[in-house]
Amino acid sequence: MNTWELKTLDLKPRLPEILASSDAARAILLDLAAGESLSDHEVHERAWVVVIDGAIEVRTAAGERADGGPGLLVEFAPAERHEVSASSDARLLLLLTPWPGSGHPGAMTIREKLYSRRHAAKRQR
Repeated sequence: MNTWELKTLDLKPRLPEILASSDAARAILLDLAAGESLSDHEVHERAWVVVIDGAIEVRTAAGERADGGPGLLVEFAPAERHEVSASSDARLLLLLTPWPGSGHPGAMTIREKLYSRRHAAKRQR
């Protein structure tokens, strides 16, 4: 058994802390200062965001919106584009499953990574 005091864990600014990671899931704790955001992005895994402290605003590319404070739970499907903004200083727990998700660079073989890098280099030319 592992335990964490999510409200009192000492985090460094702009450095999320990976609490646990396995093939099943990854748990990450992060702080966002008021006005900061996780800009429009997507992840390869199913993602859950839990507000531990503070308040956030969430928007999806499809136009959905949610606001809330401690206790708010938001679920995103794999590859669902979204943005999370802190309305006030906020502490968030991010759960990703499975870890790493299909298409994530961490799930690629060395050969797939090499191909990806070469393909990306050709697009930049």
